[in-house]
Amino acid sequence: MIYRGLSIEQLHELLVAKKVTPVELVREAIRLAKQDSNNAFEYIMEKEAIEAAEKLGEPEPENLLWGIPFVIKDNMSTKNVPTTGSSDILKGYIPTFNATVVQKLYDAKAIAIAKTTLDELAMGGTGTTGHLGTTYNPHDKKHERLVGGSSCGSAAATANGIVPFALASDTGDSTRKPASYAGLVGFKPTWSRISRFGLFPFAPSLDTVGIFSRNVKDAAIVLQAVAGRDDKDSTSSTKEVPDYLKNIEIENHNYKIAVIKEIVDVINDTNIKISFENSIKKLKEKGYTVENVSVSLKLLETLFPTYFVISCAEATSNNANLDGIKFGPYSDGATFEEVMSNARTNGFGELIKRRFVIGSFSLMRENKEELYVRALRNRRRIVDTINEILSKYDFIYLPAAPSIAPKIDSVSDKLSDEYLIADNHLVIGNFAGLPSITLPIGFENGMPYGANVTGRAFEDEKVLQIANEIEKISEICNVVAKEDE
Repeated sequence: MIYRGLSIEQLHELLVAKKVTPVELVREAIRLAKQDSNNAFEYIMEKEAIEAAEKLGEPEPENLLWGIPFVIKDNMSTKNVPTTGSSDILKGYIPTFNATVVQKLYDAKAIAIAKTTLDELAMGGTGTTGHLGTTYNPHDKKHERLVGGSSCGSAAATANGIVPFALASDTGDSTRKPASYAGLVGFKPTWSRISRFGLFPFAPSLDTVGIFSRNVKDAAIVLQAVAGRDDKDSTSSTKEVPDYLKNIEIENHNYKIAVIKEIVDVINDTNIKISFENSIKKLKEKGYTVENVSVSLKLLETLFPTYFVISCAEATSNNANLDGIKFGPYSDGATFEEVMSNARTNGFGELIKRRFVIGSFSLMRENKEELYVRALRNRRRIVDTINEILSKYDFIYLPAAPSIAPKIDSVSDKLSDEYLIADNHLVIGNFAGLPSITLPIGFENGMPYGANVTGRAFEDEKVLQIANEIEKISEICNVVAKEDE
């Protein structure tokens, strides 16, 4: 039997019935990973995964993650396993501990089979800047289209059916936009809902551990296992973790849903707009209230520049330890400064260098007030505007991206409203620390596209409920890329 593309629940039923063993599942996943042609993997954990599978005893009927294979974005620490952040500066780095989110999955007896590629140090949204090169979209066998980033490898591995779920991270939209391009569910929980201990910091005020799956229920299963307080991460929440899976089927037709008109209006793709409007129509038919709301176009045009200044400033500070002395390969030099300069010059790609220059420039004393502090103030304006909408509505519902996955050599007009707003609006969830989920709603020329739901902080349960309802309406789930011919 071929296990490619099966969900967590489907695999669990087979494991409990002893129709398959964890070792067989792991070997099959590793076989598929080795055949991958999309450049999705940094390191395949063959020895580690098989050893873990062999140690499992009798199936655990109540533990849905028992024996389930998964993959880990390579910016999360894995004990005794190379962890590079897809950067030459960390080539050969082997951590001595597991990230908390990884350890929780190990405790649940899930089995990691690989570390996945990403845009270098999780900076970038294309999946083209990691030190192993471009990661391709599994739905495009010609390798002409992006899968998106920065969580490109985790998205590609899940979309290709190699594993039923993957760990990712999300600083601006790094889980949710690739999910749209790859026909996946991409979930960014509330900021602090999942511990970030062991996640390489990019911009900690925005960073969140993310989850890829091929249906909403599987995302809830994984969130249940990894959510909760962690004393190793002082920013992790002490709020009680609800039973996400138990309540996911609840339909509350009293929910009110807001659609930001200005964001939808700047999208040019007719197919995406039609699918999105059809989903709204079906939600209304089921009794949900869906209404347009307005947000200043001028404010929406500041989303990307505000994100860029804040994230570059935080990244500059958080990656200062990658200096060839504390971390990274040692480079010869006559002085400490020369050693550090050589290590960082040789170890970082061009995109990272540019972002560090922008971040440093924004934090310089003579520029800080005009750039960094101004961006922080504008972030507050954006958050206040979104929270005002969410004081009247339960969710904000929007197309996740303005197009299907773009071609690798395509050029966007970076000053157009479609790019500034429709291509970057998901950062709203990071600015405000809100739970936000993308799920597929249609296809165009064989390529998937998705919609996104954002809810109030710590109302992840409600976001999963309405996403589950939209999944039923669209009748699109468990999407798997066609096998190579």
